[in-house]
Amino acid sequence: MGDAVLWGTVAAAPLFVGAVLALLRKWPPRWLGIVLGFGAGALMASIAFELWEEGLDLAGPIPLVGGVAAGALSYYIAARILDARAAKKKSQAGGGQLAVGALLDGIPEQLVLGIGLASGEPVSVALVIAILVSNLPESIGSASDLLDGGMAKSRVLLLWAGVAVICALATVAGFLLASATGDDFRAAASGFAAGALLVMLVDSMIPEAQSKAKESTGLATVLGFALAAGLSLAS
Repeated sequence: MGDAVLWGTVAAAPLFVGAVLALLRKWPPRWLGIVLGFGAGALMASIAFELWEEGLDLAGPIPLVGGVAAGALSYYIAARILDARAAKKKSQAGGGQLAVGALLDGIPEQLVLGIGLASGEPVSVALVIAILVSNLPESIGSASDLLDGGMAKSRVLLLWAGVAVICALATVAGFLLASATGDDFRAAASGFAAGALLVMLVDSMIPEAQSKAKESTGLATVLGFALAAGLSLAS
């Protein structure tokens, strides 16, 4: 249980740290776009080399694809709800959509982490760094957008603290549920995270990065992908 609490906190902490960094300074739009592009590339690597591969290895394509469809639909519905609320307030939902993506990705991903810990699987430093590389830019970008949209600093910190705590608790929940779940559940959870991330990347994170960083977005995305993929393969 102690390991689940420790690694759950370590994996979720970058989500809150990113929000703090967004509050400490005003990020120029170009640099914020580069950070978002870098994070998008890191998330692509996480989908390809962690979530998808692990799901296939665990239970084959059926639970994995089912999870992908459920995750994609869940994010799509949540994002449309945010769009409707933003339209009523005449604001933008971009930062909120990134936060929803982090939540829908983080919960199943850290559930799988907790289940793995309960089964005795080691956690590598390279994997933890890969999680940080993808989560930190996501929270910096979301928090910056929310601040630009007029949300109070205290509410931004509270939002991302809540996301981080929920994701950390998911690791503990996975540890406790390990004996009651099988490989099909783990594969579906990995697929759910991958599906939610893919829709978030296409609908929100990459367009947001492109609008801010312009021609630098592609290069930043490739660099993020290369670093995270290398770390994932090293783990």
